[in-house]
Amino acid sequence: MSIVLHGVPVGAGIAIGRAHLVVRGMDEVPHYDLDERELAADVLRYEQAIKATRRQLEQLRNNIPENAPAELGAFISLHLMLLSDVTLSREPIDLMRAQYINAEWALKLQADRLAEQFDAIDDDYLRERKQDMLQVVERIYKNLRGLETELEIVEDGEDDIILLAHDLAPADTVYFKNSQIAAFVTDVGGQTSHTAILGRSLDMPSVIALGHARDLVREDEWVIVDGTAGVLIVAPDDVVLAEYRQRMRAYRSHKRQLGKLKKTAATTQDGINIEMLCNIEGSEDIRALHNLGADGVGLLRSEFAYLNRDNLPDEEELFQLYADLVKKLKGKPLTIRTVDLGVDKNPRWFDHHQALNPALGLTGIRLCLAEPVMFRTQMRAILRASALGPVKMMWPMIASLEELQRCHMHLQTARQQLREREQAFDEHMPVGMMVEIPSAALTIATLIKHVDFLSIGTNDLIQYTLAVDRGDESVNYLYQPHHPAVLKLVQHVLRTGDKAQKPVSVCGEMAGDERYTRLLLGMGLRRFSMNVNNVLAVKNRIIQSDVDTLEGAVQRMVRNDSPEKAAAMLKKLNQTEAVSL
Repeated sequence: MSIVLHGVPVGAGIAIGRAHLVVRGMDEVPHYDLDERELAADVLRYEQAIKATRRQLEQLRNNIPENAPAELGAFISLHLMLLSDVTLSREPIDLMRAQYINAEWALKLQADRLAEQFDAIDDDYLRERKQDMLQVVERIYKNLRGLETELEIVEDGEDDIILLAHDLAPADTVYFKNSQIAAFVTDVGGQTSHTAILGRSLDMPSVIALGHARDLVREDEWVIVDGTAGVLIVAPDDVVLAEYRQRMRAYRSHKRQLGKLKKTAATTQDGINIEMLCNIEGSEDIRALHNLGADGVGLLRSEFAYLNRDNLPDEEELFQLYADLVKKLKGKPLTIRTVDLGVDKNPRWFDHHQALNPALGLTGIRLCLAEPVMFRTQMRAILRASALGPVKMMWPMIASLEELQRCHMHLQTARQQLREREQAFDEHMPVGMMVEIPSAALTIATLIKHVDFLSIGTNDLIQYTLAVDRGDESVNYLYQPHHPAVLKLVQHVLRTGDKAQKPVSVCGEMAGDERYTRLLLGMGLRRFSMNVNNVLAVKNRIIQSDVDTLEGAVQRMVRNDSPEKAAAMLKKLNQTEAVSL
């Protein structure tokens, strides 16, 4: 009998193949006491396991195939940073010496403690780094036990292979593209986990957060992965197989057609040119950005230079990072969001109090204003990079005019410091703000007078407007981008920007989701910023749209007050034919 399981879709497409179960984890970790002599030997064994793990990761990073995802090297480097951190390299040894226990058990105790700390983090992306930590722990454990650390796939048939795992490490995906692996699914993960990011980058059907899917599937059993719908079908019958084979052929044909749009301008049927920008985390995405014909970077998440380290990056390090990006962009604009960190995000150098509700605590621009030296250091680096090419800077999580005025005060200080040093920068570098908080959206007519551009961060705007944590499985069904309250706020910001003749972009996930492309076009959006992998699908929807026809239907949708009716209207809006509602 067929079983249908639902999870989180991350890599679009459909794959049909034989299941291969990846056996992982530390379910039966040995636990025993040691005497003084045994303790010394076990400490040495742990140190050797750390060294072996480091050698393996360095070798993997140095031998990444050319066709592997661009992000892979950065993710393996993150695992190396986690390995070098004292929480894994030294603190398990401290536990061994304090409790006279074996290395495996000390590693497990430390991993459990670190997992609890990660679970307490409010930020989705940083909370997902727990899985990276556990993947490093697992590799250390395997080296302690003398077990095989690399993923082994035996390809002895003509059928495609579908991997089913509790989780997959970045290193596991190194050779995916040169194998019969057609798709993967995992029990755990979130939209911002590295497994999800790699699934999207590999352009491979993949579904995560399926719970205990691996326990319900037998080795070599037929399975279907629908990465678009987030579905795993176990033991499908002949009728279902035939249906999905037809869908798979249709999807592959659609992908081939999208590939022809790389050099096509993002122009609507009624002649409106749309700016296509990308959200990036580092230089790895820039090659794809150029290849897809994107217009530049609408959002550089600058947090990564600040994470997994014991001290803050200095100005020169940040400048070199930004200068490298400007060079690789070859004249295309780079918009850098100043660091968006907060409570619990890096306890090694962040020593502020622990908030009861981190999402409403010292985060985003509030943290920058509380740490003015850090803030001005980054702004000086951004200003210096602006002398090398078209660079913009924007501030995150602005909630009030007072915050905006304080940001400008620190910016003026940073500029003056560079003048005194006689270091070059663009005196007219555009400065903008993120609109992510309802208070900012509602008072945008005042705030916009103090910036050169706006960028709407729909992820947080939706979350704060609807009081819904999209990472909480018990309520995330209430996370509704089409909710009338959200649409009214987005349209208000777009109209205010148009009236003030200042550019407004959307850089949240709505911009990269083709289901909302026509809605945003009809609301007046002309600058989309998204993950590089979404560019062609959104461009395809743009060139098939007539803005003049959309506007009336979209306005009726915005005036509506029912989320259920809005969902129905959105579905009709996306029909290829006429869009009158």
